[in-house]
Amino acid sequence: MLMMTSGMFQNYFLPGIWITIQVTLYSAALAAVVAFTIGTLRTSRLWIVRFLAGAYFEIFRGMSALVMLFWLAFSLPLILQWQLVPMYAGVLALGLTYGAYGSEVVRGALAAVPVAQREAGVALGFSRAQRLRRIEIPQAWPEMVPPFNNLLIELLKGTALVSVIGVADMTYAGNLVRLGSNESAPVYTLLLVLYFAMAFVLTRGMRVVERAAKAGVGQAPALKFPLRVGGGAR
Repeated sequence: MLMMTSGMFQNYFLPGIWITIQVTLYSAALAAVVAFTIGTLRTSRLWIVRFLAGAYFEIFRGMSALVMLFWLAFSLPLILQWQLVPMYAGVLALGLTYGAYGSEVVRGALAAVPVAQREAGVALGFSRAQRLRRIEIPQAWPEMVPPFNNLLIELLKGTALVSVIGVADMTYAGNLVRLGSNESAPVYTLLLVLYFAMAFVLTRGMRVVERAAKAGVGQAPALKFPLRVGGGAR
């Protein structure tokens, strides 16, 4: 029985980590575009635009990302007579699905912008696009970052799904090493540690983004140790 070695980590896990990072970044970029597009369209004054954007949100929120992944990888090629690269199928499935979740974050944050801010933009003669770009999105952005952080972590963990269609991410690499070494506990424990480490790095990075977003609109960051009012300890 072979044991898991450093060579296996270098030859399997390291390339898998890089593939996981790529899938996460590409899917997050697509999800961000979808989230802001659908989220802003759901605040449109035109009912047909709100209806179509809402329909997208409801459809993708109600579908399984895994089933969507299978459909893009195995069913769509039969319809189009054109094979989609497995990694791109994974990026599309994750980006479209998590983009739908993110659109609700965008819509809710935009709806929370004070009416007076929007009315000020109207008084200044700004168009709808100008109000979004100059007033509403900058005001709503600090409120979007924390839920976006949660979605990004969920997206990172969701990248493990791409292993089922042959994308050589960390989970795929771990399964290969498990089959070659017949060691399940060390392999899956290592996978848990790797996903946690990547999620931790993403969380710390998003905390920096959150502080910068709040500073951009004049919000003071929360104190880790709130000052006691009325004197010191008794």
